[in-house]
Amino acid sequence: MTFSQPPANQPQSAGLDKKTSAILSYALGWLTGIIFLFIGRNDPDVKFHASQSIIFFGAVSVLNIVLSILGSLLGALGIVFSLAGLVVAVFTVVVWIMAMVQANNTGGVRAALPIVGKFIAPYADRLASSIR
Repeated sequence: MTFSQPPANQPQSAGLDKKTSAILSYALGWLTGIIFLFIGRNDPDVKFHASQSIIFFGAVSVLNIVLSILGSLLGALGIVFSLAGLVVAVFTVVVWIMAMVQANNTGGVRAALPIVGKFIAPYADRLASSIR
């Protein structure tokens, strides 16, 4: 009797493989991050990608709200905050695209986000390990 190892990219409970789940966890920012945190609860790599998505895009959302409020309250000086919000938005799109490309290139294996990964990865590990 011979035994073979299961494929590394085996389907999860939702019928998606690791690579697809990792990419989709970034697709709509923190929203799909929350969804895939629970869909991929049996795969630590998918949970890690989903956790990174929640933390990064959640932080960016909060920062954009703060910049918008400050920009609306400060009148003419608000232009500076609007420009800062634009810079944050461009940075977010760049990281978003790089994250999905990296998840594709690594096959869904655990990998820190480009540029901001060293700051986010420890928190993502904690969040991912808290979901059972």
